[in-house]
Amino acid sequence: MSAPGNRPQEVATINRPRQPAPARPATRGRVLALAFAFALGALVAGGVVFGVTRPSSIEQAADRIRAESALRDRTQIRTLTELARDTRTRLLPVLDGLALALPGDGAAGPAAVTAADVEKWRQAAAAAVQGFADPPSGETATNVARSSLASAVRQFATTVDTYTMARDLTGPARAAALDLAARQRADALFTWSIGATALDAVNIDAGYGHQHVFLPTSPGEGALTPDTEPEGSHHQ
Repeated sequence: MSAPGNRPQEVATINRPRQPAPARPATRGRVLALAFAFALGALVAGGVVFGVTRPSSIEQAADRIRAESALRDRTQIRTLTELARDTRTRLLPVLDGLALALPGDGAAGPAAVTAADVEKWRQAAAAAVQGFADPPSGETATNVARSSLASAVRQFATTVDTYTMARDLTGPARAAALDLAARQRADALFTWSIGATALDAVNIDAGYGHQHVFLPTSPGEGALTPDTEPEGSHHQ
């Protein structure tokens, strides 16, 4: 027993906090596995994006066809513009002769217009019509320009034919035929002005700038006239 007044000695204990177990370092294999998984995911994601966004074979073929068509159309526009200029040169003597034979007031022209003169007009008009025979197929705007010019030269040829017929008539029949020829000439000039305007527009779109291939007209005939932009400029 312990002596009176003496308490048993208590042994003090210190509760030290438990140290966490050291983290196990990742093994080299696990690191490589994670890196591989990340790289694989990136490749898969990139492949999905590329597969979704890359043009299909049909789209690639369509783009190629559009590019080839645009190049072919630019060539056709240049060729058509040269043809229109040549045709204008060929038709100017015809227009000058018709202006003499068919004055604007509808009266008959002077007797100075001979049968040989009229035959020259017919040959020039026929050559102009032949120049637009067998047209190639192009873009819509180019086709409109070509068709309008071709229609105009056919109307000029018809005008000359009508005037030729009128020369063999007398009295009211002659007057009616001359009036018809004058109206056909006005329609031909108007149709040509439509084609010339369309030709000007496609030249600008093709990068060639303004190209004015208009025929001379008189005030009041209603034909379209060229704008004031200089040849070759790209202002619209």
